Amino acid sequence: MPNDQVLREQILQLLTGRNAHYTFEDAVADFPMEAINRRPPNVPYTPWHLVEHLRIAQWDILEFMRDPDHVSPDWPKGYWPDPQAATNPAGWQQSLDRFRADLAAIETIVQDPKLDITAELPHAAGYTYLREFLLVADHNAYHIGEFAILRQIMSTWPES
Repeated sequence: MPNDQVLREQILQLLTGRNAHYTFEDAVADFPMEAINRRPPNVPYTPWHLVEHLRIAQWDILEFMRDPDHVSPDWPKGYWPDPQAATNPAGWQQSLDRFRADLAAIETIVQDPKLDITAELPHAAGYTYLREFLLVADHNAYHIGEFAILRQIMSTWPES
């Protein structure tokens, strides 16, 4: 097998946003708890809904890679919390922690030297590990950027 370490490192950089865009950690840092359930102007969801959407979509892709029997949520409704749902600081923290844990699990898969990242998933013809890694990175980058813009609109960035 050719040396694909450079590709793996670039995928990890893309997944964690350390190059061209905000990281998840940058976007959610010091987010005020009083704003987690507030709807920004002209937006049908809250910051917590958006974090949960990120978490659910990332979890679904991770489970799709790991579990041949995984059943994805219904699209699009199953990828978002109920529009009327709200959370508390503990629920917010749980969403953050679960997102981080699933991202770490994906990073572990990327780093597995025994895995041919260009191979098809054994249970999903036409779907490669590389495709799934890029899908996670693309989806996360989009919505993390969206989260950062919502913070600007909602004036929830720290004063500094």
